[in-house]
Amino acid sequence: MKYSIKENGIPQGKTEFWGNKFCIGNGYFGYRGTMEEYGKEELVSCTLSEIYDDNGNGWREPVNMPNPLYTYVSYKGQKLSVLTSRVDSHIQELYLEAGIHRRKTAFIAEDGKRITVEAFRFASLDDIHLLAMRYIVTSDSETEVEVHTGIDDNIWNISGNHFRKKTVKQNEEITGIVCETIQEKVKTAVGQMIRVSAGAAQYTEDQTINAYSVHLKAGEPFVMEKYVSICKETDCTDVWESAVKCCRSAEESGFERLAERQRTCWKERYENLGIKIKGDTEAEKAIYYSCYLLYSSAPFYTDRVAIPARGLSGQVYKGGMFWDTEIYMLPMFAFCEPSAARKLVMYRIRNLAGAREKAAEYGYEGAFYPWESQENGKDGCTHYNLTDIFTGRKMRTYFRDKQIHISADVVYGIWKYISITKDYGILPDGGAETILECARFFYSCAYYKKDKNRYEFLDVTGADEYHERVNNDAYTNYMIHLTMKIALETLDYMETHYHAQFIRLMDALNYWGECENIRDLYEKIYLPAPDSQCLIEQYDGYFKEEDVSLEELYSRIIKPNEYLGSPCGLAVNTQIIKQADVILLLSLLSGQFTDEIKEKNWSYYEPRTEHGSSLSTCIYALLAAKNGKTDWAYKYLMKAARIDLLGEYKLYLGDLYIGGTHPAANGGTWMVTVQGFGGLDMDEDGISINPHLPKQWDSLEYCFRYAGSAYKVVIEQAYIEISQLEGNDELKVRTGDQVHFCRSGNTTKIVYKQQTAPGTGGQ
Repeated sequence: MKYSIKENGIPQGKTEFWGNKFCIGNGYFGYRGTMEEYGKEELVSCTLSEIYDDNGNGWREPVNMPNPLYTYVSYKGQKLSVLTSRVDSHIQELYLEAGIHRRKTAFIAEDGKRITVEAFRFASLDDIHLLAMRYIVTSDSETEVEVHTGIDDNIWNISGNHFRKKTVKQNEEITGIVCETIQEKVKTAVGQMIRVSAGAAQYTEDQTINAYSVHLKAGEPFVMEKYVSICKETDCTDVWESAVKCCRSAEESGFERLAERQRTCWKERYENLGIKIKGDTEAEKAIYYSCYLLYSSAPFYTDRVAIPARGLSGQVYKGGMFWDTEIYMLPMFAFCEPSAARKLVMYRIRNLAGAREKAAEYGYEGAFYPWESQENGKDGCTHYNLTDIFTGRKMRTYFRDKQIHISADVVYGIWKYISITKDYGILPDGGAETILECARFFYSCAYYKKDKNRYEFLDVTGADEYHERVNNDAYTNYMIHLTMKIALETLDYMETHYHAQFIRLMDALNYWGECENIRDLYEKIYLPAPDSQCLIEQYDGYFKEEDVSLEELYSRIIKPNEYLGSPCGLAVNTQIIKQADVILLLSLLSGQFTDEIKEKNWSYYEPRTEHGSSLSTCIYALLAAKNGKTDWAYKYLMKAARIDLLGEYKLYLGDLYIGGTHPAANGGTWMVTVQGFGGLDMDEDGISINPHLPKQWDSLEYCFRYAGSAYKVVIEQAYIEISQLEGNDELKVRTGDQVHFCRSGNTTKIVYKQQTAPGTGGQ
């Protein structure tokens, strides 16, 4: 797979977008796709995973390091910049197969000289502390220039400085800065080692900025290689010594060897995906780009954090980790990178204490997981997240208080992981305790309606955030029902397979009297059923809201960036919803509903969905693909897959900046490709494959892992081939009414007939 993302021309007005689009990262840190000569005004950031800080204003966010790649060329005292200088040509490119960023700019000086700057950089997967750069300067005629490079300490932050102390360090040829955060005094370090081609005279501008006087001969390049180390106390005992060691090791290897290792590491990741699409290179490229962005933010090295809502492209949403992880991102990792998936699940498990604390804060028992979680497991969401753009007053929102479905989503994630990997060992490792405490939470906040002999959930917010504080949200109630089922199965499994741990856990949680409560809630919870038209009402009274078209709603907008949702937005008293809600339910729990129910609800809710969240289109695509509406599914797949390629996303929620990359849409893209069009799903004692290829695709290939073994699937328009790549287990595969068995060393060929949605012709 060799694809690159490429832009030509001067990025005037596009610096924010291109900074997201060309972002590099390795899960330890992310570096925005900005030019080396840029400063804080152009939103340069090197965003750390794991390290958060509140500088006293109540807005706790991830920390940006001083910019270690700050570099520019000056000619006759004038700084050359793509934004302010005369530019003959400019290319910015991202090589997906290696996660390497390239820029090439030809500057035209006032005297007509043509000076070209080309730079390559990557965030190493082999050594997560390493950021490497090669910087090349050439001229069309003999001339003198200066190359300035160092660590720029004047950095961009959304809510102000996050370091109480910065100390410049020097160890022979390695310079750097050790920083200490304000709130918790956590130390981080950035170090640099610079190697330049012969013939450059060096002098020092300040403690961390070097400058080189360079005599350029026509066509002969000046080459500088820069090895940057980024270290944190979370995994380094002495951050500065670790930074020095990383720089020296990188310099010994050299740029070419490091880049080759980078290509190998990325190749291994893409091979685990194994996605190939014949007949549609545009879709294949967009899908791989989505997977690249998701991989770039995934913490393969730790379970202290998950994947933030905007990846590592900046500090947006306070670097919070949402339920997006379990619902949208986890499936790809569970099927393709189970060790990374386990860490994502363990992040929730190890932060059970924070969920208990939140439940107690609201007067409940058990575990109420945060809407906006950070590394400490506490809820980073404030009560006043948004500002009314008409009055300038802060608006009370209930994202934090009322989205109780988060605890169900966490349980869903644990169950999904176990179902795919068969790693039941995660239950005694804290998984069982987490599941049981989430179930206890739901029982403690349920409302028992005696006259109807049922449990209801009142004053909640579902996936659709435009409608807060509703009763009996369908998605919430069904996910709670699933949580109760999983809790009961967990109790049985623990008692049978981990009896000693089961007894200790039940005693420690004082859970013996809770079992009947869990069963009672499971049996008596109110699940909004499809009506005579097969429609599931999103919440009590939803069908009584004003049934207005999106066009009519938009015509009522007075000011750009109006927030349409609660408490007083235009959509609140209408049937216009922000994102997939009932459709999300039908996608996740597809086996519980008939094709007719899924079709009728898709057709009803789709024109009433504003898709105001990047979480939305991929779910509509997923259900459409599963139901044979392949044209619609393809349309929405491409919208999700290209959201970060085209920049077609909201930059503001009211006055709140929400730009950055979109990992949930990236994960959703994989889901649509493999689970939607590719038809992959779990089945009893095995998997099912029921493809619905779009007409644009001649064939689809993908790889997945199940119960410790690895498989490859090839789907043509009339048959499926599945082969085992690793392992010796026999895999049961169901396609429609057929049951087959895939065995090691054999390729199983299955003839199938692709179905389309009744009466739609695939439309």
